[in-house]
Amino acid sequence: MVSYTERSLASVIKSYDIRGLVGREINEELCHDIGIAFANLVESEEIVVGFDMRPTSQSLVQAFSEGVRKTGTNVVNIGLSATDQLYFATGILQIPGAMFTASHNPAEYHGIKLARAGARPIGTASGLEEIRRALISGNLLIANKLGAERSVDMLESYGEYLRGLVDCASIRKLKIVVDAGNGMAGHTVPHVLGPLNLEIIPMYFELDGTFPNHEANPLDYSTLRDLQARVRAEGADLGLAFDGDADRCFLVDETGAIVEPSLLTALIAESELKQSPGETIIYSLISSRIVPEVIRSNGGVPSRSRVGHSFIKAQMAETGAIFGGEHSGHFYFRDFWNADSGMLAALYAISALGHTSKSATFSSLISKFRKYVSSGEINSKVANTGAAMAKVEERFAHLGEIDRLDGLTISTSTWWLNVRPSNTEPLLRLNVEGDDDAIMCRIRDEALEVIRQ
Repeated sequence: MVSYTERSLASVIKSYDIRGLVGREINEELCHDIGIAFANLVESEEIVVGFDMRPTSQSLVQAFSEGVRKTGTNVVNIGLSATDQLYFATGILQIPGAMFTASHNPAEYHGIKLARAGARPIGTASGLEEIRRALISGNLLIANKLGAERSVDMLESYGEYLRGLVDCASIRKLKIVVDAGNGMAGHTVPHVLGPLNLEIIPMYFELDGTFPNHEANPLDYSTLRDLQARVRAEGADLGLAFDGDADRCFLVDETGAIVEPSLLTALIAESELKQSPGETIIYSLISSRIVPEVIRSNGGVPSRSRVGHSFIKAQMAETGAIFGGEHSGHFYFRDFWNADSGMLAALYAISALGHTSKSATFSSLISKFRKYVSSGEINSKVANTGAAMAKVEERFAHLGEIDRLDGLTISTSTWWLNVRPSNTEPLLRLNVEGDDDAIMCRIRDEALEVIRQ
């Protein structure tokens, strides 16, 4: 058995998942032992596993499954899948699950996202710390009986379930460009969106975990250039870009302009509240101010959350929220076990546009939400994140209200800023929003000057 230390696991077991460099940090031996520790943790008769298209996925899954089976636990293997497809499986089957993916990270990375039955997230405080301690102590319990393994194809039922949540059956014909980034959307889009009244123009649908065209990380807007150009060239109605494990979706309108996730959050919130007035909707604290404004104006209850899926999912469960949106392109739905689904968010956008007149465009549909100007998230390497945040507070605190829900937020009537440290790197993350471009740029530049001194 491999010997693990605090130091050897520090860079691998993170706040929300397990992730690291293949070979050096993530290998078959570790995945085997995590399989045992996970099965010990959840104490379920079965565990469902899925994996993305990275070259080492199948070997790592096999090692993990062997570990799970040594505890007498059965394995349900759903094969190639998107992360939200794995969440679907944990919900429908009501068993815990493990998704092998490194999401948007480059090809040299791999990882595991773990969930309990019903897609309930497993983070540091809800199981990952116990797994870490079990690995270090060597307290990995195995059984006398080996569990069985079976393969189940859930792709079609996943697609049917998603389409059943959004009214897309009667939409007008739309032309949509989809950039899968050689990730899992190339596998799922034909089965989920294919049956709809859409002309789908595929980009980079070939599954290739080396990402030969661009990184599958739409949060980096430079990766959207090919999609923007293709949407304009094709005269398409909409462009969709998914990350590597297809749990995040970013939109490009018919002009090639990027639709910020906050705007899609506002659009979905408006749609949900028309169907279910008075419901609570979660938004991360660095979402645009337009989001709580839209929620209130449509009779909903806005609930502000810390950044991060484990916080949002927990808050959705606590409040009974119908929907939650995050600046990073994650969208969470009560009818999807409070889990995030980029594909479901895409269906909402398609439905909204598809039920307009033929002359309507997505840019006109979303224009009422383009009220503020955002800096986007800007990362700065700093030696001491606490000291840098203190300097920002010293410079701006007298100008507005302060809160510390997540990092430091300072708000005035015309702008707000948030600075928060990274959980894993010596980085300070800055977000600024203003009533206009001049205000945003002034506050952004002043804050960066203070941070980078």
